[in-house]
Amino acid sequence: MRSFGFIFTILFLTSCGGGGGGSSSSGASGSSNNSHTPSTVHAEEISLEGNVPLAADTFDIKLNLEGFNKSHKEKVYEARELIKEVIASQEFKDQVLGYTYKGKRQFADNGGLTNEQVYKKILEGSEKFTPGKDNQMDLYLKTYSDKGSTTVGYTYKNVKHVWMNTKYLSMYPAAKITTNMVHEWLHKVGFTHDVEKTAKRPHSVPYAVGYIVRDLAARI
Repeated sequence: MRSFGFIFTILFLTSCGGGGGGSSSSGASGSSNNSHTPSTVHAEEISLEGNVPLAADTFDIKLNLEGFNKSHKEKVYEARELIKEVIASQEFKDQVLGYTYKGKRQFADNGGLTNEQVYKKILEGSEKFTPGKDNQMDLYLKTYSDKGSTTVGYTYKNVKHVWMNTKYLSMYPAAKITTNMVHEWLHKVGFTHDVEKTAKRPHSVPYAVGYIVRDLAARI
């Protein structure tokens, strides 16, 4: 990834591809998100021993797409549904809450938050550019094409958009694309990671949670 102060991008194992035109703000298969009724996230509902809170079941994803062709849109819509199913699962809650780094139940670069607080922040869905705890992931996605690049996608610190490389949109299945979408969105929620490939970077919230979503999505 290229990142911080400047640009955080995804250089890792997920990629996307495809050119195309048009833009859309959509829910599943192009429908709107007007029916979304957000749930409040209560800290007392979140524990390793507990069940999945209601806010995980009601978590939604609003997509705003620019430059996607039909096949790439369909793949992103499919990835969105996989992400929602993963976040609603007991396995996702247990893996986020139980994540360990350096022998402790924690993420690297966690912003001073416990695993429970990281999970709560994910479910609240309040981004820098679309603030408010709406229990929803707001993703503003644009495509670009760079066939010689190993970068799957990237974003800038001071903009709400995320750019997805059409090379990987075409190449990767929807389950693998989930990593890119979740990783970059977690930057918008406020989580960071090292710019260089350090030993702790894979344990940062954007990387680690992105990997959790990818692996669980692949099993659906």
